[in-house]
Amino acid sequence: MSLTLETSTAKPEASTGKSLVAMVGAGQLARMTHEAAIKLGIRLRVLAASDRDPAVLAGAEHMIGSPESIEDLRRLAEGADVLTFDHEGVPPEILSQLENEGIRMAPSRAAKLMAQDKLHARISLDELGYPLPPFEAPVDSGAALRFAKDHGLPVTVKAARGGYDGKGVWQVSEPGELESLFENPDNGLILEPTLDILQEIAVIVVRSTNGERVTYPAVETVQRDAMCREILAPAKVSSSVAARAQGMATDIAEDIGATGILAVEFFVTSEGLLVNELALRPHNSGHYTMEGCVTSQFEQHLRAVLGLPLGLPSLVSPSVVTVNVVGSHSGGDPRRNLGMALGIPGAQIHLYDKEPRPGRKLGHVTVCGQDQEPTRKAALMAARVLEGGRP
Repeated sequence: MSLTLETSTAKPEASTGKSLVAMVGAGQLARMTHEAAIKLGIRLRVLAASDRDPAVLAGAEHMIGSPESIEDLRRLAEGADVLTFDHEGVPPEILSQLENEGIRMAPSRAAKLMAQDKLHARISLDELGYPLPPFEAPVDSGAALRFAKDHGLPVTVKAARGGYDGKGVWQVSEPGELESLFENPDNGLILEPTLDILQEIAVIVVRSTNGERVTYPAVETVQRDAMCREILAPAKVSSSVAARAQGMATDIAEDIGATGILAVEFFVTSEGLLVNELALRPHNSGHYTMEGCVTSQFEQHLRAVLGLPLGLPSLVSPSVVTVNVVGSHSGGDPRRNLGMALGIPGAQIHLYDKEPRPGRKLGHVTVCGQDQEPTRKAALMAARVLEGGRP
C-alpha cells in the first residue's frame, strides 16, 4: 500500500491556551470532528441550524444561526483561531467579505470555491491540465441538444452548485427532457456524456497552514443510486493507477492552495484516470480512517487548520471497509437493531443521531481485516441489520 508524507522545516504555529476552531455546520462531519477535538483538548464551536443537529446532540459547543448570515458567521468566528466548514453552504460573496475583514479561514475563499461551484472547478482544473470528462455548460437548449448529438444519449446533467448524495444529478435519455432543462440560460447546469466507468476511487490529501502535507491511500468508492455506499481501502487498482491518483490529488492540493482536508474523486476508465469532483472538508470517502488509519481525517483536519504537526495516514490493517447506513422506506431507526449489529465480529458502528428518512445517511460501519472479501461481508451485514434487514 502506498502513502505519502511530506514534512516542512517550518515550525508549528505557536499556540497559547486552548485552541478554538469555529466550524460552519453541525452535521455528522462536525459531530465526528467534535469527537476528534475532545481527544486533542481543542475547543470546537459549531454553527447549527437547530439544537437537533448531530454535533449539538453530541455535546459540541454551538450557536444557532444561518450560514447565509454574515452576522451569525462573525459571531461564530469571534475569538476563534480559525474558521472552517463541514459543508459548502456559505455564499462565496460572504466568504469574500469575511476574508476581507481579516477572519482567518481554512480553506480560503478561493480554494473553497473549487468545491462550491463544479463549473468553476472544471474550468480551473482544465486550465491546469488535469484530465477531466468532456463537459459543457450550454447557454441554451440548442447547445444542449448539439452536445447530446455529438456525444450520444443518455447524458449526465449536474447542478453546478448544491448537489450531494445523488441530489443535483440526472441521467437524461430523451431530447425533450434535455430541452426543457436548458430552457433557462441561467440554470447553472453542466452536461457530461455517459462514461464507461470501470471504478470510482478517491484520495484524501491533508495540507497544513505551515506547508506540511500527507496523502492517504487511494480507496474505491461503491456508488448506488448516485450515493456513496461503500469505501474499500485500499482500492483494488494497479499500483501505477493508485500512485497516479495520489500524485494528482497532491498536485491539486498545491495548485489550489488547499488547507485542511482535500478529497479528490476520480473515475477509472479504460483510457485512464479522470478527475470528477473535489471537496475541501472532511469527506464520506475518509470515514474509514477513524478506525482504519493511524490518524483519522477529522483529527488531521484540526491539526492542519491549526498548523499542528500532521499524523501518519497509514492503514492499520491490510483491508478496511466502511459501509454507510442509509434510511430505508420503512423509516426505521437503526438504533432498534444496534444490539444485533454489535454482535457481528469487528463491526465498529457510528450512528449520527439523525431523524430517519429514506435515502438519508444515518451512520456508518467500519470493519478492519486481513482480506477484503470477508471484511466487506461483515461490514455489509452490520449495515444491513441497522437498516432493518436480516443478517
